[in-house]
Amino acid sequence: MNPAMQSHLNQVLLDIALNLSSNLNSEAQYQHLIDGIDKVFPCDASALFILDEDGFLTPVAVKGLTSSILGRRFFPKAHPRLEAIIQSRQPVRFGADCDLPDPFTGALLSEEVELDVHDCLGCSLYVEGQLVGVLTLDSLNVGAFDTIDSVAIETFAALAAATLRNIGQIRALKAQNKKQKHVTETLIQQARSKQGEMVGFSPQIQNLRNNISTVAQSDYAVLITGETGAGKELVAHSLHAQSSRKDKPMIYVNCAALPEGLAESELFGHVKGAFTGATSNRAGKFELADGGTIFLDEVGELPFILQAKLLRVIQQGELQRVGSDKHQIVNVRLIAATNRNLQQEVEGGAFRADLYHRLNVFPIAVPALREREGDIPVLAGFLLEKVRSQFNIPNLHIHPKALTKLENMPWMGNVRELEHTLTRSALRAIQEETSTITTAHFDNDLSFDVKNTSSLLPSDSQPMRSLVEQYQKDLIVHALNKSDGTWSKAAEFLQMDRGNLYRMGKKFGIKPE
Repeated sequence: MNPAMQSHLNQVLLDIALNLSSNLNSEAQYQHLIDGIDKVFPCDASALFILDEDGFLTPVAVKGLTSSILGRRFFPKAHPRLEAIIQSRQPVRFGADCDLPDPFTGALLSEEVELDVHDCLGCSLYVEGQLVGVLTLDSLNVGAFDTIDSVAIETFAALAAATLRNIGQIRALKAQNKKQKHVTETLIQQARSKQGEMVGFSPQIQNLRNNISTVAQSDYAVLITGETGAGKELVAHSLHAQSSRKDKPMIYVNCAALPEGLAESELFGHVKGAFTGATSNRAGKFELADGGTIFLDEVGELPFILQAKLLRVIQQGELQRVGSDKHQIVNVRLIAATNRNLQQEVEGGAFRADLYHRLNVFPIAVPALREREGDIPVLAGFLLEKVRSQFNIPNLHIHPKALTKLENMPWMGNVRELEHTLTRSALRAIQEETSTITTAHFDNDLSFDVKNTSSLLPSDSQPMRSLVEQYQKDLIVHALNKSDGTWSKAAEFLQMDRGNLYRMGKKFGIKPE
């Protein structure tokens, strides 16, 4: 290595070392490390993983790869290259002629380049003898890593491990104040910790996390607002999980589904003989939640007559079972959620003002998906990972053009709509025996008339595969009828490859005229 290159390397290493003592958050430190690697080594893509408690590798920073990778988890035994890396204490090189499948196939940031022939290099990361992560580098140039000094690679690996150690130490100091554990064990546990199921790195979702952590430890009532499908229930679970009541039950109540005439009994319980059918004493939801949390979902749907009784429980912690003259004291933390504007409901007389102000002690607004900057690719990667696991299709991935299309859609149904759209499109990709979800799949989904889908649903139990195949066969026949029996025109109609369409038709016994 010439003096100029050595000086550049030393400067990058110094910057990363100094970063270990900075006040940057963990995500920024991870990315800083990856950016430093990109400045020194001839790589077109790189990724940093942490090893979680379940043995999965979770990406925490990437360069040159689609950000959907950050929503995935990789089980090493399903990815031979990652397995080989964690089995070695030395850097592992994979040449262009390596026949082991690449875990990043289809994930390169450039749409015009395929990762079929390239060089790869990986390092396992250790903290005091314990494996905590993996670092990978990919280059489109054959032999790119053959001349790299092993000492330089091992130095970066040591700094990466130190970064994980530093972040783990900070988390340990914040999370383990009550119990002092052995320093090494604590650091490893923190380095392996998962971020949980609230997926996303946008400023909006970070602000949501901050609001949750701010109020979680208190006993204040929380009113969660947001559009349908935005994740209000997820926020409620996160509030409870971070509270001092986390070891007590969290009782869920869907106020919109409370049966008319029995809503009071559902919430507050009843005694034997209180009404027809009350054959025994029964505890209500508030009693079941005593000492813990009760989550009133869609609280705006709560019958007006019950709102006064709910207010009494909130104010005094006192309830009365239906048919009983005795009062009971309960200690319950209240979390409520609604997709309505309760302030307008109050002004219109549909919701009690005093109850609204009792619920609205600490309001948390869940951002709509279209407001979350940059989160859609990450969510797409996370949601598709569930499909990969369910159907054992590790190579299923989403085309960059399709990701762009996703980011430009309004998503009025928010994360729930995104999940359903991805699932439908993934099922189509699987049935067509492809490994890429393309923009055509999304075009098909978006053309669905939701009002007419009930006619496609079976009335009797049938295997899902046979139903999907019959629907595909009907689509092909329909497309051929619309195209005068011409397969190429039918393929254009269905926005798919002619060869794939012909093979599917042959599979279903549809022959050309």
